[in-house]
Amino acid sequence: MKYLIGIIGLIVVLGIAWIASNDRRKVKFRPIIIMIVLQFILGFILLNTSAGNWLIGGIADGFGKLLSYAAEGVNFVFGGLVNTDQMSFFLSVLLPIVFISALIGILQHWRILPFIIKYIGLALSKINGMGKLESYNAVASAILGQSEVFISVKKELGLLPKHRLYTLCASAMSTVSMSIVGSYMVLLKPEYVVTALVLNLFGGFIIASIVNPYEVTEQEDILEVKEEAKQSFFEVLGEYIMDGFKVAITVAAMLIGFVAIIAMINAIFSGIFGLSFQDLLGYVFAPFAFLVGVPWNEAVHAGSIMATKMVSNEFVAMTDLANGNFHFSGRTTAIVSVFLVSFANFSSIGIIAGAVKSLNDKQGIVVARFGLKLLFGATLVSFLTATIVGLIY
Repeated sequence: MKYLIGIIGLIVVLGIAWIASNDRRKVKFRPIIIMIVLQFILGFILLNTSAGNWLIGGIADGFGKLLSYAAEGVNFVFGGLVNTDQMSFFLSVLLPIVFISALIGILQHWRILPFIIKYIGLALSKINGMGKLESYNAVASAILGQSEVFISVKKELGLLPKHRLYTLCASAMSTVSMSIVGSYMVLLKPEYVVTALVLNLFGGFIIASIVNPYEVTEQEDILEVKEEAKQSFFEVLGEYIMDGFKVAITVAAMLIGFVAIIAMINAIFSGIFGLSFQDLLGYVFAPFAFLVGVPWNEAVHAGSIMATKMVSNEFVAMTDLANGNFHFSGRTTAIVSVFLVSFANFSSIGIIAGAVKSLNDKQGIVVARFGLKLLFGATLVSFLTATIVGLIY
């Protein structure tokens, strides 16, 4: 039964993308089918094979080591603020972003990451039927982040037509930056985080290929990555450390605001309707949760967490899930977990539009205008990933 529901869910997700397509005649089915097959293969390997378990175990151990090193720096500055048997979300989950960001800066300075990003992007462009720029941008977004990635393609921004700009922004919203992956692994199982990262990369191409299909000519298919101004090692290190700290502070501020607002709205709804706002959202999202593989008896609570992620952000939703108040089955936990690993939420519209506007004012206005469609596409990517996991779990 779960396979029948999952297949129906897959058809519904792709069907919704098809209905919203700008030009159905230009949709290229062959690369879409290839990428869906690759999603199933890679998802199965990562979740259901010893090789996948070994790989994810290695990645988890690696991030575990990095987080332990980060804890040394955090404890040096903030040691004694919390009891040894307690956990501070800001200290344990957010501040390690500073250390991971510093490592990314070092790998950028040594030209290791640009090399990896460029050639993985070029390889992906052979699979997805899109341009080199789109493929590069998707990989770079997954490492550098949804704001920083646009700096590296600043030269092209002003030249891009609306349809290509949409694909670049959709990729940025569908993925997550490597600097916060370690923080996700504190709240979710590493296998779900890694699986979501891989599947979302292809899912972004699949949904964009349906919603926003177009052809890129050889003359247009040019990739010129902007080289950063030459800086010394310690200049780069200091810059990325401060960038990481800004991310941690920004996420903390957003969490304070969103959690407080949701608590207030929940209280108002409970007082008036006898039903919290999150419960109401759960009923709205329950049919979608059911279609991606969540059993109906868990669909309302799962839908509530999914909706919370979209209206606030993924950290708020992950915290709700990690608290263990819902007692989900293993399959539901896997489905909901992979759904949460992306930047598909309302606040990301402003973040991406602001990042582009800071580099090109005219294009920033264009991005703001298709902001809701951007969120729509990125949310479909999350549902597609959740559906794939529901079928192979």
